[in-house]
Amino acid sequence: MDIKGKVHEISQVITVSDKFKKRELILEYAENPSYPEYIKFEAVQDRVALFDAVKLGDQVELSFNLRGRPWTDKSGKTAYFNTLAVWKINTLSGADASPSAPEYATPVDISSASDESDDLPF
Repeated sequence: MDIKGKVHEISQVITVSDKFKKRELILEYAENPSYPEYIKFEAVQDRVALFDAVKLGDQVELSFNLRGRPWTDKSGKTAYFNTLAVWKINTLSGADASPSAPEYATPVDISSASDESDDLPF
């Protein structure tokens, strides 16, 4: 799966155990700019280095896998957890890069184009 958005937050590397480390990235996803969503993604083990190349405010495209797993507590109640595991990141534009100028059609001089067959009443 892929998603595009703006980097809102990047955590430091979290060492869970001697054999496991992870790092989290919060992506501002603004499908509707009035109500942006803040989505947490995770990189584990060697992939924690993927987040080294991005900065806060960068526009990025993340490729990730959706993972889910159950967990049963001591009383027998089962809870389910989801993880968005990043495996690739592409920087689309930097935070301090100015937005590119919009592309418009080449202007046409309509005053010199005289077409006598114009039959419009106004």
